[in-house]
Amino acid sequence: MWLKFGIAPDGKLVCVEDVGSGKTELLCPYCYGELTAKKGKVKQHHFAHSSATCLPVAKRDFPILPLYDNFNIYLSRKDLAQLKLLWKEYGLINYPIIPGLVTPGLVKAGMFQKNVYLTPPAYEFTSLGKIPVGALEFSLFNEVQEPLLLKKLLKLELAAKHALYKNAPDNSYRLTDLALYRAQLQRILSCTLYFLEIQTNIGTLHKIGVTARSIQQRLTEIEADLLIPYQTVAIQILGTWPHRGNVELYFKHRYHNYNYRIGSLTEYFKFGAADANAALHELQQMKDKILSPVEIDILKDNISLSQVAI
Repeated sequence: MWLKFGIAPDGKLVCVEDVGSGKTELLCPYCYGELTAKKGKVKQHHFAHSSATCLPVAKRDFPILPLYDNFNIYLSRKDLAQLKLLWKEYGLINYPIIPGLVTPGLVKAGMFQKNVYLTPPAYEFTSLGKIPVGALEFSLFNEVQEPLLLKKLLKLELAAKHALYKNAPDNSYRLTDLALYRAQLQRILSCTLYFLEIQTNIGTLHKIGVTARSIQQRLTEIEADLLIPYQTVAIQILGTWPHRGNVELYFKHRYHNYNYRIGSLTEYFKFGAADANAALHELQQMKDKILSPVEIDILKDNISLSQVAI
């Protein structure tokens, strides 16, 4: 797992996406060592220690949002390959799968459910099982992911409270885990998802993205980026969805076959007219995000590690 947040001089957590590449003034939330932002084109953007990596970072998994930037459900390579094969051969045509083709690992991971009303009984893909192959619609994706997000938050809160009550040696690490997870939740909840149609002098593009600022500010930046490779750019907003920052990366996963890279820009797509309309329709089918009391509290929270003793 990659370290995605560092501590600013005022104690606030700062995401690696909000800083430039190279050495920073940010500190590791676990050891307070100096951090360098690594923002290459191959690995995920992350922070590395400017000197030796501290033990907590080297030895522990950071708390990450379920189904946010990894859609393989942490299946083994063999199980993932079998899942994709079964989708291609059976799932695409909604055909029942005989038990002998479904591995125990896939069943245990919740990728399949047995339909006992069939004769003979056979397996079918669950909603969770459709996510690794990008086959689950966005509205159903939200229904699967949102309970997992809050379940993990509760688990981290309980772990921190237990460590505090027991005065455990890893008490400060547990508190840091919780703060990092809340910061990630705050980030996706504070963002508005947007879908754009862009007419250029050589064709039509679409873009998915998120912003925590006004959409007009973001459009100005997008236009400036695109006027480098294109002579003319006209942008139309097809839709915006507040508090849906969780969907952006799954959209890129689901529609990766249409992805169109423009240099270092990765959030653009080349759809045919019918496919673009289908993607927009699917986004429009998402329910408005109604924030729970816990989520409202996280959005209001001025998340800081200044009070956490390391």
